[in-house]
Amino acid sequence: SSALPEKYSIRPLQRSDFKAGHLDPLRVLTQVGETSQQEWVRQYDWMARVPDTYYLLVICDGDGKIVGTGTLVKERKFIHNLGAVGHIEDIAVLEDQQGRKLGLHLLHALGYIAQKVGCYKQILDCSAKNEGFYVKCGFKRVGLEMAQYNETSPAAPAASKV
Repeated sequence: SSALPEKYSIRPLQRSDFKAGHLDPLRVLTQVGETSQQEWVRQYDWMARVPDTYYLLVICDGDGKIVGTGTLVKERKFIHNLGAVGHIEDIAVLEDQQGRKLGLHLLHALGYIAQKVGCYKQILDCSAKNEGFYVKCGFKRVGLEMAQYNETSPAAPAASKV
């Protein structure tokens, strides 16, 4: 595949990345909320303490600003010889950076990590409008996502989005 744009880099999320704009690409994807730096760092620290499970990547421009992000969550299974599945989550790229293959780079990097940490497959959920992008990236439709939201959770989407 093609290289990242000049001076762009892809790397693991770092504890200091709140200030580099980690939440900005995620706002393109969905509702993020009013997360303070302290809350963000607490969430980062919690995820970092769970070994061999969370793999968060960011793409930075030449100025160090985060322009894209994606996550792999490794789920251990009792099936497939105690295998593991990689859940690809929160692939997001700033609107003014879309069309530069940054999402493709994130997916390839996360797929590589999934393979290296022993996942027998990677799966993801996407909206119907994004299906074509993921098909171009080598994914195929194999099922149907179902969801049941707990309305008491602060993370539950507004009723209009369900």
